[in-house]
Amino acid sequence: MVVVGAGPAGLNAALVLGRACLRVLVLDAGAPRNATSHAMHGFLSLDGLDPAELRRLACLQLEAYPNVDLVSEAVTEVSGSNGAFEIIASRGDVSTARKVLLAIGIQDDLPDIDGFTDCYGRSAFHCPYCDGWEFRNQSIVVLGTGGGGLRMALLLLAWSRDVVFCTDGPADYSPEDRALLTTQSVHLEERKIARLEGKDGQLERVVFVDGASLSRRALFLHGPTRIDPALTQKLGCLTTDAGRIEIDEGCRTSVPGVYAAGDAARRRGQHPVSQVILAAASGALAAITLQQDLMQEDVGLTPSLPARGRLREMS
Repeated sequence: MVVVGAGPAGLNAALVLGRACLRVLVLDAGAPRNATSHAMHGFLSLDGLDPAELRRLACLQLEAYPNVDLVSEAVTEVSGSNGAFEIIASRGDVSTARKVLLAIGIQDDLPDIDGFTDCYGRSAFHCPYCDGWEFRNQSIVVLGTGGGGLRMALLLLAWSRDVVFCTDGPADYSPEDRALLTTQSVHLEERKIARLEGKDGQLERVVFVDGASLSRRALFLHGPTRIDPALTQKLGCLTTDAGRIEIDEGCRTSVPGVYAAGDAARRRGQHPVSQVILAAASGALAAITLQQDLMQEDVGLTPSLPARGRLREMS
C-alpha cells in the first residue's frame, strides 16, 4: 500500500495498516501545513506538544514495524487503477500498490501583509480551538472577509470580549450583519492594513494605510485554503464545493482503490473544522476501510462499512 503524505492522517494510517501486517510505503514532501506552529492543542495526552515533536515520535514508533517504510520524497504522479497503481516520486523512483491513500493536507493562501510572516505561528493563527486559550481575555483582531470572517469574529467572543474584525478593505455586509456585530460590541474595521508590528513574533499593533494603528495581542485569520490538485485531477477524484477530496463515510474517494484522509478530505455534511486529532482519527478510519476492502477482495470478508455506490449517488 502507498500512503501519500506524512502528516497526522498519513502517519496514523501507516501505523494501522502496518499493524494489520500490510506492506506500507509512506511518501512525503516534507512541507507540513503547521510547520510554523510551536504547539498543538486539543489532543488529549499531547496538549502543548510541538507538532515537529509529534512527527518525530510518530516516525520513531513506526520504525518498530519492518513492513512500514517512510521516504522523504514528493509524489509527482499516480496512475493505474484499483489493484494496480503506479506511483512515481520526485527522484524518479517507481512503486506499485493495490491501493493508494491520499493524506496530502491543505495549503493556506496567507495575506500579503508586511509583518504577517513574523507573527505567523506565534501570535497569528487560524484556529481559536487550537490557540485561543493562550490569548483569552486579551485584545484580538480577526482578519477575514465574507461569511467565514464574520463567523470567526463572533466565535472569538468565547475567548475574549475585546474583538475587532478587520476586512482589509471595504466589506459587503448587510445591515443585519453589521447590526449583529454592533450588538456584540465587535468593531468592524474596513480600512486597508499597511503592516503588522511587534517584537519576536508577538503582535503589538495593526497599522493602517492612513497611519492610524490598533493595539492588539493576537490575530486570527479566516482565509482561503486549497489542496494541491495535481494528483487528484490526474486520478479523477471528485471534489466538494469547498475544493476538498470528496469521500464516503469510510474515506473512499470516487475512484476505486483510492482513499483520502485528513484535512484534504471531506464527506458530505462533515464539519469543516481542522484539528490534528481529527486528522489522525480519519487516517485510522481510512486505513481500516482500506484493509477490509482488501480482505473482501482476497477472502470474501464483508467490510464493516461497505461501499454504497458512487459518491454522487449518495444523498
